[in-house]
Amino acid sequence: MPLSIPDFRHRLQLDELMDEPCSREEIRACLRDISRTNRWTLAYRPLLHWLDTFTKDVPMLGEPLRILDIGCGDGDGLRRIDQWARQRDIDVELTGLDLNPDTIEIAAEASPAASRIQWINADVLAYAPQEPVHLVVSSLFTHHLVEDDIVRFIQWMEQHAGLGWFINDLSRAPIPYHLFRIFSKLARLHPFVQHDGPVSIARSFVPNDWQRMCTAAGLRNHDFAVQSFTPARLCVARRKPRPVRKSK
Repeated sequence: MPLSIPDFRHRLQLDELMDEPCSREEIRACLRDISRTNRWTLAYRPLLHWLDTFTKDVPMLGEPLRILDIGCGDGDGLRRIDQWARQRDIDVELTGLDLNPDTIEIAAEASPAASRIQWINADVLAYAPQEPVHLVVSSLFTHHLVEDDIVRFIQWMEQHAGLGWFINDLSRAPIPYHLFRIFSKLARLHPFVQHDGPVSIARSFVPNDWQRMCTAAGLRNHDFAVQSFTPARLCVARRKPRPVRKSK
């Protein structure tokens, strides 16, 4: 069980149950409740707001906007992005990548038959996209990694994301930690979620952490932005400069 009162000055070093071996049905039930929690807490809002800043860039691409979601879970985030694109008449190619093969199967099964989303089982740090990717996004992914791997992940995104990347994760703080412990029990969420939700918050980051990791990855302060969103989200956004067109 999570510690009663973690030291929020530092990341909690404790495993999450959903990272341990378990049945596909257990993972399916867990991911279903994570998706419900994402909807209840408006967790997609920061990402969709960021995507809106690229709508003027899409016509200049001359090709579909390619978005890669790392640690896609059951695909709820990508299905919401698909809805966002349809509402704006934006042609997209969406890909979800996850290390767990059961998760990828669950995501495919949860998506409509007419879905445009491709699902890939792979380790992101060993993955090379077949087509150039414009945007790389992730949600509730980075807190599962150690800092050295997060730095490598940022460098991987810098290499492969043509227009930019967005990390949507949690903020390490006592109030959301304790509130989620209460909420998850009252909502009768899956036991994994009741355990892992508070642990995820305690394993997450504060702005100084992201400053340090982005700097270690070779970024300058003006290359990225760290922003808090209510409730309990801390996001890192990177928008690459538009290439300057040379006059003839």
